[in-house]
Amino acid sequence: MRANSSWTSFTICWPGLTDLTSNAPTAATSPAPPPQAPPPPAPAWSRPDDATRQAQLDAMKWRATGLLGFAAAVFIAARAFEAQYPWLGYLRATAEASLVGGLADWFAVTALFRHPLGLPIPHTAIVATRKERIGRILGNFVQNHFLSREVVAANLRAVRPAERAARWLSDPENARRIAQQVAGGLAKALEALPNDEVQTLVQRVVSARLRATRVAPALGKTLALVLGDNRQEELLNVTVRLAAEAVLNNRELIRDRVRAETPWWVPPVLDDKIYQKIIDAVERLLRDMVRDPEHPLRAAFDAAIRDFIDRLQHAPDVIARAEAMKEEWLADSSVADLSARLWETIRHAVITYATSGDAAAPGPLDRGLSEFGTAVLANPGLLAEIDDLLIDLTGGVVEKYRHEIGDLIAQTVAGWDPEATSRRFELAVGRDLQFVRINGTIVGGLVGLAIYVFSRLWP
Repeated sequence: MRANSSWTSFTICWPGLTDLTSNAPTAATSPAPPPQAPPPPAPAWSRPDDATRQAQLDAMKWRATGLLGFAAAVFIAARAFEAQYPWLGYLRATAEASLVGGLADWFAVTALFRHPLGLPIPHTAIVATRKERIGRILGNFVQNHFLSREVVAANLRAVRPAERAARWLSDPENARRIAQQVAGGLAKALEALPNDEVQTLVQRVVSARLRATRVAPALGKTLALVLGDNRQEELLNVTVRLAAEAVLNNRELIRDRVRAETPWWVPPVLDDKIYQKIIDAVERLLRDMVRDPEHPLRAAFDAAIRDFIDRLQHAPDVIARAEAMKEEWLADSSVADLSARLWETIRHAVITYATSGDAAAPGPLDRGLSEFGTAVLANPGLLAEIDDLLIDLTGGVVEKYRHEIGDLIAQTVAGWDPEATSRRFELAVGRDLQFVRINGTIVGGLVGLAIYVFSRLWP
């Protein structure tokens, strides 16, 4: 009653992935060959509600089997007395068709998780024999929907990092915290300098220094210093939160994909369970990354950050792109006006702030830094260029390493014990599949009765 081609589609979006992601099965009892490295230890597969779900599954199995047994009893009784009571032919035909439909659906449901009656029939024990494919499908799903350049770029563009930084600096309180650290040391030096000459000199020296300094390597060294104490963990937490938001914002897309990939014979209620299991699996993976400091994806992220810093310092294409953007920005006429206004504002602000009797009151230096942030914030072109650079670099890192993350997921699923994997799938969806057996028994009986009535009315 089931086409063999449907089994392959069935494994694409099979539910229960939240169990498989959060709780890996115990390793097989047979030892690995000495030359091979032993697989990483996996936590035991157990859930607090396993006993309840097992009881519910057993109860539904008894109901479906009991209905099949009832059909068999009716068939035997009707067959025995049909010669004496011809009207029992209707009951016999109904029970006979119910047996056929119920047994066929029992075979189909059982074949998902194990070999029926222990017989090694081809295309049975689907979950156990296709778990490698399940892992590849899940890995590809994460790659294509959460680690693609388009998804990362869309989320970063929505965050607007350059605008956030400029807005943060434009806040008087943030500007004041920075000003207090430097105002005292600069005040006396600035008072002794001629304003006009220094302003021109500063503009010329700063422009020359910026042209002589390669932006990308300097940024790479700065990031290496800033992230020296594993501060990239905070960046990872932000990335995980963005991924969780992407899952939340694309739930309908995932639901539609699940419905399109599942076979025609899968009940609609099972589509929803498949969708929910996938969502739960991905969300659980993201939570595990936050909670487990030794999570493999954290190591992959650390490697990606280090590669990103290395590209900033050594990749010719990245360095050339940053230099071109710097030269374009320095050639803009607004840079001279911005430089003059910035110098004058900062000079007066530092002196006033440092000589102010009330250090707790806001001063010109605070406002100068805040105005600088406001000036950058008011330049959409500059903000867009900074965002594009960050998005391009981040997208390149993600594009380079997302396949390794997908392979890690596929290898993890492939290493699970086949029997334990089938058991977890059956606990997750086996109770619902018993309704397929019940429906097959009932519908088969009704179809058999209709055929028998038609044959009686149409000799």
